[in-house]
Amino acid sequence: MKLTVVGGGSTYTPELIDGFARLRDTLPITELVLVDPAADRLDLVGGLARRIFAKQDHGGRITTTSDLDAGVEGADAVLLQLRIGGQAAREQDETWPLECGCVGQETTGAGGLAKALRTVPVVLDIAERVRRANPDAWIIDFTNPVGIVTRALLQAGHKAVGLCNVAIGFQRKFAGLLGVAPSEVHLDHVGLNHLTWERAVRLGGPEGENVLPRLLAEHGDTIADDLRLPRPVLDRLGVVPSYYLRYFYAHDEVVRELGSKPSRAAEVAAMEKELLEMYGDPALDEKPALLAKRGGAFYSEAAVDLAASLLGGGGSPYQVVNTYNNGTLPFLPDDAVIETQAAVGAHGAAPLPVAPLDPLYAGLVANVTAYEDLALEAALRGGRDRVFKALLAHPLVGQYAYADGLTDRLIAHNREHLAWA
Repeated sequence: MKLTVVGGGSTYTPELIDGFARLRDTLPITELVLVDPAADRLDLVGGLARRIFAKQDHGGRITTTSDLDAGVEGADAVLLQLRIGGQAAREQDETWPLECGCVGQETTGAGGLAKALRTVPVVLDIAERVRRANPDAWIIDFTNPVGIVTRALLQAGHKAVGLCNVAIGFQRKFAGLLGVAPSEVHLDHVGLNHLTWERAVRLGGPEGENVLPRLLAEHGDTIADDLRLPRPVLDRLGVVPSYYLRYFYAHDEVVRELGSKPSRAAEVAAMEKELLEMYGDPALDEKPALLAKRGGAFYSEAAVDLAASLLGGGGSPYQVVNTYNNGTLPFLPDDAVIETQAAVGAHGAAPLPVAPLDPLYAGLVANVTAYEDLALEAALRGGRDRVFKALLAHPLVGQYAYADGLTDRLIAHNREHLAWA
């Protein structure tokens, strides 16, 4: 089995490598290719990857290349983990929206739109080259904004599934609080990427006992602290929102916080510098503890599980993924991309039936889906007016003066990545 990781020079990659090594019975990789145009980073990450495999007695071969076409040739699955523009672009995504009084974040709001505009054309080019090299290969997208990018891939006819680590993070957290194995926890996780709610936590499978009320009663303070939301909000909702919902539920508070401290991008850039220095140590043969602070917790387990199921291996039968709605949420178009529990196998991902979504959540989901429609149109066709309309539609923007100012800033800060600008 051959897997290719595009963006293999990422500092995330050793987390993925560690998962591949530990879970080799689930996903028996014989060849792993790391593809990245940044040769210096790729050498460091590739060296550590080989040492991790060797320490854990994994017999698979790891190669590195900057040649995308060579790297994807013969691959059974291609995992995308890209950041177009690097941390410098992320720094901009997190700062210039604050000038208009809006949240600065790399996956939602104006910053998320900027990332989508930079990313979608590049991902579609990569996917087309994968299809030419091997039309049967699966594409697993971990590249943000996952919902928009996955929709672009699916609409272009690619064999693609989107993946995020939010759900597996909740699964592991809840399992720890309940004192059970993670495999026993089944989430009623529904919404859009980075806009989801846990409406039930079931033990043993989709039809198991719902223990969410007990979790909130016994561990509500812990969960609320993790989400940085007041405990009474969780009690009144009776659900656990994704931590990204704080950008919506406490927008003005978040804007004040973001304007009073260094950006997350600056923190990550400093962390990446330290990590790359560590990766260059020939004695290092395991992922360093510092990597846990980088983000992407349990990313490797989720990626292994999804790849194994898509490739006919021993993955879990039900997984939270990003895929076509296909009537699951009847108030959305069939070709909207939702994030929910799905039956995953060699056929792809088929969402499980879900109970009707409360209007409190359905309204926001419908609003953000409309924004994503416009965002994808702007990413595919370009133009200031399309960018403006997408921003005007976003619930974190929503005023024409803000949308105008943000449009000008977005184009100015991303001109080198926008062919039409």
